[in-house]
Amino acid sequence: MTRVGIIANPAASKDIRRLVAQGRVIPDWEKVNIVRRVLVGLQSTGIEQVIAMPDSSHLCQRARDDSHLSLDVSLLEMPYYYTEGDTVRAAELMGQMGVSCLVTLGGDGTNRAVACGCTTIPVVPISTGTNNVFPQMVEGTLAGLVAGLVANGRLQQEWVSVVSKTLAVYVDDEYRDLALVDVALSRERYVATRAIWDLATLFEVFLTRAEPASIGLSSVGARLQRVSMNDSGGLRYVLAEPEGPRPGTAGERGNGISEEVTVSAPIAPGMVTEVSISRWERLTEGNRVELEPRFSTVALDGERAFTVTPAQRVEISVQRNGPPVVQVERALQVASELGLFRN
Repeated sequence: MTRVGIIANPAASKDIRRLVAQGRVIPDWEKVNIVRRVLVGLQSTGIEQVIAMPDSSHLCQRARDDSHLSLDVSLLEMPYYYTEGDTVRAAELMGQMGVSCLVTLGGDGTNRAVACGCTTIPVVPISTGTNNVFPQMVEGTLAGLVAGLVANGRLQQEWVSVVSKTLAVYVDDEYRDLALVDVALSRERYVATRAIWDLATLFEVFLTRAEPASIGLSSVGARLQRVSMNDSGGLRYVLAEPEGPRPGTAGERGNGISEEVTVSAPIAPGMVTEVSISRWERLTEGNRVELEPRFSTVALDGERAFTVTPAQRVEISVQRNGPPVVQVERALQVASELGLFRN
């Protein structure tokens, strides 16, 4: 039987950036409604079984309580602690169970956790988080329709998806973690509330994507040079020191490194800031970039994850090994052209 997975994060859109910016809050009842609409879309394509991650707000259990839904929605049998590790483990289990497509509700962090658990399942990511770049602003019904068509093979994954890029972080030559959109090096030597919102605390940022319509750290890079998910490689920018640029930080022309520049970028919802960049460069896929030894905290997709010291060797590499991301608009267009919606 064809199975579709759903991972819905009740904590998405509820971090500290709600207090320091003008970001939206998506309440649990709306997330339940989104999941319910996803189920309606899945059911219309003939999907009969959905596997869901258990969560603290019981989003999927509440969503399936609808007389119009006949498909089976069952929860993964797994211990859960209401942490990021639950998402990692759920994605891993779904990969082992042969789930054919996965719908996620969350932000960049939620999808990063999914990628840590499994990168083989095609993903339809619905944005319900903050400063989202990876997930899409898409109606749940359409997300369910597309996920169902991909899962049951009526739409070939290769036609409508793009394998996403990742940023692999290595510490002392050992793989440590990954990000889907950005890795930022922070001056702050603690994890605390995790969310990154003050660019004045950052040394430098690495990106897989820098698109003009994005927000957050990625939007800064987009003002320097556009890099899409389809484009090869990524982008790196170094922020100017608060007291001014250090001698020798401005790169030379002709070496792929630009000179100092100031850009205006939306770094959070309702926050447009002037950001001074001391230098920036394009990154080639597969090449490791060694960072300057220093005390810093490594933030992955907008959230501080771990600290490093000058005694540790830190390297970052752009790689094309993330989960396939289904392009909803493209998928609907192909499905229409193929007549998949005709009886």
